[in-house]
Amino acid sequence: MKTVFKVAGLLVLALLLLGGGIYSWASASANRTLARTLDSHSVDFPVPFPLQEEEIGELGLTPEEAEALALERAMERGRHLLESRYPCAECHGGDYGGGVMVDAFPIGTLMGPNLTSGEGGVVADYTVADWDRIVRHGIRPDGRPAVMPSEDFLLMSDQELSDIIAFFRTVPAVDREVPPVTLGPLGRFLVARGEIVLSADHLEDHFAAHPVLPPPAEVTVEFGRHLAGVCIGCHAPDLAGGRIAGGDPNWAPAANLTPHEDGLAGWSYDDFARVMLEEERPDGSRTREPMTFVTPFARNMTEVEMEALWLYLQSLPPRPTG
Repeated sequence: MKTVFKVAGLLVLALLLLGGGIYSWASASANRTLARTLDSHSVDFPVPFPLQEEEIGELGLTPEEAEALALERAMERGRHLLESRYPCAECHGGDYGGGVMVDAFPIGTLMGPNLTSGEGGVVADYTVADWDRIVRHGIRPDGRPAVMPSEDFLLMSDQELSDIIAFFRTVPAVDREVPPVTLGPLGRFLVARGEIVLSADHLEDHFAAHPVLPPPAEVTVEFGRHLAGVCIGCHAPDLAGGRIAGGDPNWAPAANLTPHEDGLAGWSYDDFARVMLEEERPDGSRTREPMTFVTPFARNMTEVEMEALWLYLQSLPPRPTG
């Protein structure tokens, strides 16, 4: 009997040592991943985008009036983008003073920083280049990778980012300190194994030029493709869905958005609109997290945006679920 207990004790000790070694390796590897610096291009564009000279002349505006009207329009566009197509409030809070992206032990706690000018805000000193790096590249101003899901915003144009910056510069200040990212043991292991891939590593070219202007807001495949850029983070680059890598383990797999029998084959536009606006599938079942997070934003989309998105999804080659 003593021999049995001795062997069992040695096995437990071996397992503890093995587990400790794996954790130490995962922690060191994850820390290296998060501490490295990445390079990218440096962009610059006006905030807000100015009016065209022809329009200024037609309206007979003074330079001051033209600047004020440009800012007013930029803020209106920025507000629409944030309320319908770029759900920043989902991670950064309804007041943009900080929020929770993921809070799931043992993966970790990922917090959306404070984007206001209040105490604890992180963007007060941001240049246009800093905004570009963090939003469209997932790179902090100091060059370190962020947990920002920037693959969703890669197709964002310069004007749209300019409009969003203009809007955030007028958001009421919120005094709130947001704690940094904390990875749990499983989160560290998944980062170390490369199973949680930071958005900065998803993007192959951090020096490629961005579109200056978005496509015209028309019911076209081109405009729909532009809108679908925000779907990539959950539904994968080919939009065939599957497990959401790095997401909350309680989240349902992302649906297949291609016209495959696994996805939207047989759906009508009304079916699609019902899912987006009412969280109800054609079979009567309800959508689950994280798709339910999208619904409040989808309800602010225009009919043109909704139809263009559907047109683009229908143009995709059918693919089985990823």
